[in-house]
Amino acid sequence: MKLQNLHTHTIFGDGAGTAEEMAQGAIQAGFGSLGFSEHSPLLPFYDPDRYAMEEAVLPAYRTEVLRLRESCQGQLDIFLGLEQDYDSPPPAGQFDYLIGSVHSVIADNCCLSVDNTPEILAEGVSRLFGGDYYALAETYYQRASHVAEKTGCQIVGHFDLLTKFNEGGQLFDASAPRYVNAAIGALETLLRRDVIFEINTGAISRSYRSAPYPAPFLLRAIRERGGRICITSDSHSPRTLASAFPLAAELALACGFQETWLLTAEGFQAVPLEAFLAEARRAGAAGGDV
Repeated sequence: MKLQNLHTHTIFGDGAGTAEEMAQGAIQAGFGSLGFSEHSPLLPFYDPDRYAMEEAVLPAYRTEVLRLRESCQGQLDIFLGLEQDYDSPPPAGQFDYLIGSVHSVIADNCCLSVDNTPEILAEGVSRLFGGDYYALAETYYQRASHVAEKTGCQIVGHFDLLTKFNEGGQLFDASAPRYVNAAIGALETLLRRDVIFEINTGAISRSYRSAPYPAPFLLRAIRERGGRICITSDSHSPRTLASAFPLAAELALACGFQETWLLTAEGFQAVPLEAFLAEARRAGAAGGDV
């Protein structure tokens, strides 16, 4: 097998590389396939400049990814995806896959991002939730429980994203019953739709976290309930396409998983995690940023 990343951003959204540069980076790292998943256009009450692709740019994004599919044929399989936000209108046109993500909550008719900056999060929790991070978590996971229904996704993106700035429990205790109950409840609802949960290393490459999303207790809960995983880097740069992949695979193995799922022309297929780990380590030994 060869490596794959399905969570990839470009300058069409908030990424630092062109789609061409991301594809060439994947080829150089020895990938077998790459999925582009630009942020979907958002509804008007958002600040579209923060991360989302503008609606007018969507046709150009589609055209460029499909062009790369042709030009990279024989070197790299290319998939056209979209990171479909909970607060986006239905996607226009056909995509090979969708990643469903929740980046914000709505409270008192205000939109609060959970992953913009620590300062924005702290101010919003104080103003909208009286400083109660567990109330934020309950609101967040209520939304997350419906993200597959709302977006039609095959993959759930960074399930516990609201822990992005909580390294070492500096904001709240992620083992507290209110937090655990909210997260497990959302997880169980999503599993009834047979979605794949990504193990996402993006916050590691951006120096916010030392471990991937989701937390180990959530990964164990997914595995115990028969859920599926895939490993992604949420990459915004060609140099981070395989960032922390060995760490993610080792975590999955430690939580009891034996397989990870890759997208193919015939749909999602399981591959042995040990094989994925070996390939990730090989890429690192060859000089890839893993």
